[in-house]
This record gives sequence, C-alpha cells and structure tokens, in this order.
Amino acid sequence: MSGSTKAMTIVTCAALVLISAYTVALGSSGWLWFGWIVLMVATIGMAAADSTESVAGRGPRAGGTGPAPR
Repeated sequence: MSGSTKAMTIVTCAALVLISAYTVALGSSGWLWFGWIVLMVATIGMAAADSTESVAGRGPRAGGTGPAPR
C-alpha cells in the first residue's frame, strides 16, 4: 500500500469518527454521511488500484522462478 493510500485510509477513518461524534452530539446529517460514503468508495478505489498496480508491476523473478525456457 502506497503512502497516499495509507493517508487516505487514515482520513476516511478520522472522518468516520468525527461524523459519528457529530451525529451523537447534534443529530444525524444525511449529507455528512453521504459525503463519508463517497470518501469511503474513493478510498476503496485507491486501494484496489494500488493493489493491481503492484501485481501488474511484477515480472518473472530472477533465479529461475519464471517459466522454463524452451
């Protein structure tokens, strides 16, 4: 996971805590929860893109772990 994805995950978790505290103290706000859901979906998208990038960047490893030569 890259640094930007970790930072986005931390921001998403912090936003969840803050929105939950706001909801308990002042009542629910649909727009805040909608915004948090959009942030969560964006975070999941970043994590998915980051994981596919690391898999796609892998090539055959040195030391004979790739396909056998013919």
